[in-house]
Amino acid sequence: MQDAPAKNKRTSKEVRRVIGHVTGKSTGPTVVFFGGIHGNEPAGVIALQRVFAKLKAVSPDQFTGECFGITGNLPAFSKKVRFVDEDLNRIWFLHRLEGLRAARNDQSVEAQEMLALYKLVTEILETASPPFYFIDLHTTSGATQPFIVVNDSLLNRKFTASYPLPVILGIEEYLTGALLSYINELGYVAFGYESGEHEDPAAIVNAENFIWYTLGLTGFYPFSELEMEQARAKLYQSGETSRRFYEIYHQYLIQKGAFFKMLPGFENFQIVPKGQAIAVNGKGNIITKKERQLFMPLYQEKGREGFYYIRGVPRFFLWLSKYLRKLKADALLVAFPGIRWASSKKEAILVDRRIVRFFAKSIFHLLGYRTREAGKHLFILKNRERSSRNAEYSKAIWHKKRP
Repeated sequence: MQDAPAKNKRTSKEVRRVIGHVTGKSTGPTVVFFGGIHGNEPAGVIALQRVFAKLKAVSPDQFTGECFGITGNLPAFSKKVRFVDEDLNRIWFLHRLEGLRAARNDQSVEAQEMLALYKLVTEILETASPPFYFIDLHTTSGATQPFIVVNDSLLNRKFTASYPLPVILGIEEYLTGALLSYINELGYVAFGYESGEHEDPAAIVNAENFIWYTLGLTGFYPFSELEMEQARAKLYQSGETSRRFYEIYHQYLIQKGAFFKMLPGFENFQIVPKGQAIAVNGKGNIITKKERQLFMPLYQEKGREGFYYIRGVPRFFLWLSKYLRKLKADALLVAFPGIRWASSKKEAILVDRRIVRFFAKSIFHLLGYRTREAGKHLFILKNRERSSRNAEYSKAIWHKKRP
């Protein structure tokens, strides 16, 4: 049974779950784009419609592998709202998926959308060929230049370093239950691209240019070296932010039912001086205690992440973390009292709360541990390095290049 199509005045036609699917004559990479995970963000869906209209006019002999365009939240997309019952990009937890697979009673609109997406992603992984790339297309509620958001794994870092765009690390430490975090934990390249502000027509153009460049970068589309340089130039010209890696180090989380309003005029990546009022909550103005670089200020009604602070990551830190992870230096951590492996898979460590305060957060970041789930007496710190399917990407041209 197919999903009912969604209608949205911003798109040129009805939108179905699978916006497009193109298969080449030869096997190769499988590239999967998601659009409309949030229903008030149509730019990715429109861009995918445009790209697939052009792809279908090209002979399959030109392609290597497969490419999919998928709509995330059809009911929310038809209503032009972020979500109907709950945020589809905050509920990707194993216990929810297991409950849905067991046909337990879960009436949430987004839970049913998650189940449909899970079945589709599972089918793709079972029938298509590696290497797999999963990219989630988004826009923001405030003014922004395009940027990339990734979970901090070396595989993600290496691939996204090929884009002339800012790359933001560490979102998984503050934002849980995201679709791409679920896919990333399976070991695949998975990241998000934010093409601009929700209603800005330039966000559609940016997303379209990004899709084409990605198809060339993965080897799906046969761009010449000159054409790739031209495609890269379009991405570079879409923003003015320094092309470097950043990390999130603070999140303002809006408590359920609490008042929050971002003050007008702030933009993504903006440097805000000390003593500046940036938002208002139930206690009054929220004022910066030091100079801060603002990230994703919230200018919409739905959503609990008010804003973030980011900072640039020095190249030496990136280099050091790469080699420490390759050497699996995290094995040294379990030699300390109060720290042990969560399981034989060694994808996470359990840390006693009394011990963790003696370790700087940057030490865990160096070794690839970012996601923290607080238990009663322990912190659970997850690491995606050991699950990364590096061998499946080893023959890709981008993978052979030095970062």
